[in-house]
Amino acid sequence: MENQLAKSTEERTFQYQDSLPSLPVPSLEESLKKYLESVEPFASEEEYKKTEEIVKKFKNGIGGKLHQKLLERAKGKRNWLEDWWLNVAYLDVRMPSQLNVNFAGPSAHFEHYWPPKEGAQLERGSIILWHNLNYWQLLRQEKMPVHKVGSTPLDMNQFRMLFSTCKVPGVTRDSIMNYFRTEGEGRSPSHISVLCRGRVFVFEALCEGCLLTPPELLRQLTYIYEKCHQEPPGPGVAALTTEERTRWANAREYLIRLDPENLTSLERIQSSLFVYSLEDSSAHVTPEDYSQILAVVLTGDPAVRWGDKSYNLISFSNGVFGCNCDHAPFDAMVMVNIAHYVDERIIETEGRWTGSEKVRDMPLPEELVFAVDEKILSDIKQAKAQFLQEASDLQIVAPAFTSFGKKLTKQQSLHPDTFIQLALQLAYYRLHGRPGCCYETAMTRYFYHGRTETMRPCTMEAVRWCQAMQDPSASLFERQQKMLQAFAKHNKMMKECSSGKGFDRHLLGLLLTAKEEGLPVPELFTDPLFSRSGGGGNFVLSTSLVGYLRIQGVVVPMVRNGYGFFYHIRDDRCCQQQQCSRTILGSHVSVAVSAGGCASGWCFPIVLSVFPLICKYKIRHGQRSRVVLTTEKCCGEASRLPCDRDQLVGCGQCGPLGPRAGPGSGAAVDLRGRGANPTERKAALVAASC
Repeated sequence: MENQLAKSTEERTFQYQDSLPSLPVPSLEESLKKYLESVEPFASEEEYKKTEEIVKKFKNGIGGKLHQKLLERAKGKRNWLEDWWLNVAYLDVRMPSQLNVNFAGPSAHFEHYWPPKEGAQLERGSIILWHNLNYWQLLRQEKMPVHKVGSTPLDMNQFRMLFSTCKVPGVTRDSIMNYFRTEGEGRSPSHISVLCRGRVFVFEALCEGCLLTPPELLRQLTYIYEKCHQEPPGPGVAALTTEERTRWANAREYLIRLDPENLTSLERIQSSLFVYSLEDSSAHVTPEDYSQILAVVLTGDPAVRWGDKSYNLISFSNGVFGCNCDHAPFDAMVMVNIAHYVDERIIETEGRWTGSEKVRDMPLPEELVFAVDEKILSDIKQAKAQFLQEASDLQIVAPAFTSFGKKLTKQQSLHPDTFIQLALQLAYYRLHGRPGCCYETAMTRYFYHGRTETMRPCTMEAVRWCQAMQDPSASLFERQQKMLQAFAKHNKMMKECSSGKGFDRHLLGLLLTAKEEGLPVPELFTDPLFSRSGGGGNFVLSTSLVGYLRIQGVVVPMVRNGYGFFYHIRDDRCCQQQQCSRTILGSHVSVAVSAGGCASGWCFPIVLSVFPLICKYKIRHGQRSRVVLTTEKCCGEASRLPCDRDQLVGCGQCGPLGPRAGPGSGAAVDLRGRGANPTERKAALVAASC
């Protein structure tokens, strides 16, 4: 799906919107059954029985009435969830959204034609702006292909929110302003906002109806860069967007009362195509480690990001790029698509501009000068301080695991995403000694204005497999069977969630219906198992597959003592971005949590490495003793992969695994023993520490 780049097509981008099916309301009985399954890993026998009674009472009482109300709502709306979700998940949230809601990610151009290079910021910036503007033009002309699964079109509404979109703070609820229009719908803004050293500039992206070329864009960027480096920094009004939402709303109103021209400037930024940020800092990044650049695109200088804009394109002094996006108007797949489009164009052109160097006569960028006073300057200072304080509470680790990728998992008929999710469950289980309630994003774009559903990977099948992996007495056959059962359960649940049969959004709808009716919160939602299993946004593992391309991204964990885990899977590698808070339950325990973070960073590749070794064992003739490692690349792969701490049967052609092990031979090696090479012994030690 994400490979569908913007190319000329007879289909119009938004042509199927009116024919998409409405979002269905799932069966109450099925939703409650699935909910009970989801709480079981976190409940004692007594707790589970109590929750069963609560669910039964809910189903036969208020739950049935709320469900009927929800069905009535769905009759009058093509997407009964859309407004509720936007408000509850995003616009009603009062915590600072730039750090807690936005998602961010680096551009992948450094992996090929644009390695980090000081002094390349402006020239490369002009080229990347050009490709982004071409993407905008394709959207305006509705020439970007409709995303499809097979021949089934998906909802494309979120792509309307990529450009010329901005969140506006409110005292109790924010709002979203969207100025984008297709060419068939009328005029659309065509200016870009540029933030540099606390100052704000705007310039038109069109001249005489045509896009500015890279040489012309370079001229505009150079003017801004030189002006900002020759003159004092600006006040950094953008930092106010990092504040708690009500405080930012009040500061914004004060700013407007201070000078009406401030409102004009704010509206110019709101309606601009996107914000282009010129950072003074240099972002370190390698194909094997994205940690620092992910940290700076998520938590970098708040004076050069407009946190409410749908799209901040960020450039660093060494010619590395990234983005920071408000999550309210769209989900990450929109940014994945444009990032992949730009990356492919840079590869096609080898990162160069080969067109005309002519620069047309056009106005220089205009600076938006905000009128500020001591109160606003004090608010800006406070906003910066609180943002940097909260940012320091995060630990971000983004290594690349290069021993294998989706090519190997697909050879074993295992879904790559399920593979990662089960590895993550085992990593958490090893690290904490208990199951971890987990959120994984499932998309519901088969339906009109569909966005996401919660998929809960911590199933009883996954827990039983984790327990078997930790049980020294469990046989390899038993582990394999439990693993395959966990795979099957996960795949079934993901399919159901994507087809509108998930239960989390349904339960949310029932809860919100009760609130709108002025009814007390039903006991189902106050039951301790509801929050312990992740309900109400309490998942300790917040996860999402970013895709199967080079594009990566990151969002902060849902809870302060939790982990964010976001990953993309390529043919030869699995790249993950992990974040955890350094503050556990309000206590600053940086050493302990840093150690835990490091352990989780080690644990993920260790756990991943277990899978191919297990999966390559085949059961012959139904006899558990007839176990062989069937792989044509055993020496090239298995011998260099760290594996589980228990004994493994080898193929006999990899030195560290010992003599040839034919059917039933039982030849084995303990990786903690002298038969293992240093790398394997180190892997076993790390696995033991997890």
